[in-house]
Amino acid sequence: MLIRLFRTYLLPYSGLLWAVVALQFVQTMATLLLPTLNADIIDKGIITGNTGYIWRMGAVMLLVTFVQVVFAIWATYYGAKAAMGFGRDVRKSLFHRVTGFSAQEVGEFGAPSLITRITNDVQQVQMLVVMLCTLFVAAPIMIVGGSIMAVHEDGPLSLILVVAIPVLVLSVGMVVVRMVPQFQFMQERIDRVNQVLREQITGIRVVRAFIREPEEVERFGVANDALTLTSLRAGRLMAFMFPTVMLILNASSVAAIWFGGDRIGAGKMQIGALIAFLSYLVQILMSVMMATFVAVMWPRASVCAVRIKEVLDTPSSVVTAASPVTSLPTSGTLELRGVGFNYPGAAAPVLTDISFTARPGQTTAIIGSTGSGKTTLLNLVPRLFDATSGTVLVDGVDVRDLDPELLWSRIGLVPQKPYLFSGTVASNLRYADPDATDEELWKALEIAQARDFVAAMPGGLDATIAQGGTSVSGGQRQRLAIARALVRKPGIYLFDDSFSALDLATDARLRAALAPVVADATVVIVAQRVSTIANADQILVIEDGRQVGLGTHRELLASCPTYGEIVASQLTAEEAA
Repeated sequence: MLIRLFRTYLLPYSGLLWAVVALQFVQTMATLLLPTLNADIIDKGIITGNTGYIWRMGAVMLLVTFVQVVFAIWATYYGAKAAMGFGRDVRKSLFHRVTGFSAQEVGEFGAPSLITRITNDVQQVQMLVVMLCTLFVAAPIMIVGGSIMAVHEDGPLSLILVVAIPVLVLSVGMVVVRMVPQFQFMQERIDRVNQVLREQITGIRVVRAFIREPEEVERFGVANDALTLTSLRAGRLMAFMFPTVMLILNASSVAAIWFGGDRIGAGKMQIGALIAFLSYLVQILMSVMMATFVAVMWPRASVCAVRIKEVLDTPSSVVTAASPVTSLPTSGTLELRGVGFNYPGAAAPVLTDISFTARPGQTTAIIGSTGSGKTTLLNLVPRLFDATSGTVLVDGVDVRDLDPELLWSRIGLVPQKPYLFSGTVASNLRYADPDATDEELWKALEIAQARDFVAAMPGGLDATIAQGGTSVSGGQRQRLAIARALVRKPGIYLFDDSFSALDLATDARLRAALAPVVADATVVIVAQRVSTIANADQILVIEDGRQVGLGTHRELLASCPTYGEIVASQLTAEEAA
């Protein structure tokens, strides 16, 4: 999976990668040349007392070192540039994929896991690319080149490499194999910590209201301890690896000095050659160790790559048509024909055979008990989900055949849980229309009964809004969400229980101010309060996902027992009449 990810997202940077290989080759060759020059200085300069030769070779070594440093810097620069571009492209693809998901896919993965995959998982793979470009590319060049140079210095002594390298690779390989499952567990533990943190931060008011701090601290402690234990297991394995490498390196150096000393005594090897051989031995084994260090990162990056590809390879259940409709008449008629919806794997459908038509200039209300499927029904219109049976039509066209941008431009949605983004009042309202003027914003706020409290906020339209709208009350958040929908001036308004946090007086004023504004639009309201929908042109009654009534308030009182029960539970007989 990691190779597939590299093949897809590193291919555009092949030019930079080839430049890294070329630069690393030059700097490695320069590094390999230095021990030979040093050996010549010892054998031909120091031992013979030739000072001039020492100065000349010293100058050459300085020049070679300069070349090594310059090429190493450029190799690191280009490698980092390729890695950062790779990380940016993967994050961009993940972001576009996730924003194209329906609510169904987001629910399957979970928001904390998606956040971890876009941030931490990509960072792990990106770091591996950096290490590959800066360390791993040079390692095989150094191993091959160093082995050739070591054999050139003394062939028989080079047999030490035949033993040292396989032992080192085998020792490290055993550790790496044991680290793979630990890294899998580590990413899952990070997901869990993110989930617990997100829930606790979002629900901090509920936690404090019910004095649940000790329990939440304990819950976070369990998740944190699980991550810590997994990290410690991986850390112990990693800590075991480097002493093993150093043990093999030092044992090889001792063996080289032991046997090299005998060869020098026998006149078969010079002192400078032994020193050069030791340098090559250290360089070769250090390169193996660097390659090993990258190999340690490979399992975790591989696990992360699998998690990244899971997201990238998951298609959205809401798919754009191959040849979408890109233009519509401006009437705004909404029609549902035998619509049903069933979550994958669910035992029973959420919605079954829902049919009604909502026309411009009319208000259609949807009412029913909690969990009857009202919000799910409304979410089918903007394709947050796709109906599993039946058809949802806008202006006579199946929403699945419409260009998504065109569909969304015709809809003003006020969700059941209004969400405001961090920024200002103005920036939140302009989500609906980036070109809206301040006058249009104030007008929308006035209709939504939000002008007074916005004007009282420091800065007015420029007043700061915290993430999620936590800096304002629930009722204020609902009114700002309604104002945001009004700024768009859509042909279809969808209000999903958008008046529940308002007192009856504010509710009445808002609906009175809203009526002339939406007079030519199609309005669909999901509500719990009968007083909110009693004057609707038609009311759809849903019970257990089924349509049990459709008509006006008076018609349903006479013909729909379910509606009668709802009314009886909220209004007196006189009020209902």
